[in-house]
Amino acid sequence: MATRRQILNSALWGTILAVTMQFPSVRAAFAVTGKIKRSDAEWRKMLSEQQYDVLRQEGTETAFTSDLLHEERAGNFTCAGCDLPLFSSKTKFDSGTGWPSFWAPLDNAVITKTDNSYGMARTAVECARCDGHLGHVFNDGPQPTGLRYCMNGVAMKFAAAAA
Repeated sequence: MATRRQILNSALWGTILAVTMQFPSVRAAFAVTGKIKRSDAEWRKMLSEQQYDVLRQEGTETAFTSDLLHEERAGNFTCAGCDLPLFSSKTKFDSGTGWPSFWAPLDNAVITKTDNSYGMARTAVECARCDGHLGHVFNDGPQPTGLRYCMNGVAMKFAAAAA
């Protein structure tokens, strides 16, 4: 016969599991192993000034300045802070906004959080491994998701697919 403690424990874990299955950003955070944590000094040493501003200070690069904006080769866009593959070139599209845009991230690659800066409510997108700020996601993208992951190119690198 199950004890009261075992029943409550099972209920708690069942609730946690149900929540993680309903919310992809929570599920991604639970699924990613090997979180990368560095000191501010370590980040400053390894990133360019612009990469540091975007990835660690939630800055935004100037529109239409990213070399990745017109990248059209097959491959993956990876986090500039930790090399985690984030987006496939198969989901990239030209949104006309001046930033690399995608209609879906790779599985378990990003997490989202509410961003209330500048007097507006937006959904910020972060790397699931190093928590680096990548950009924002909006509900005005193409099908099949209807989402537009509007990413700062400086927060990413491109890894071409092997020929």
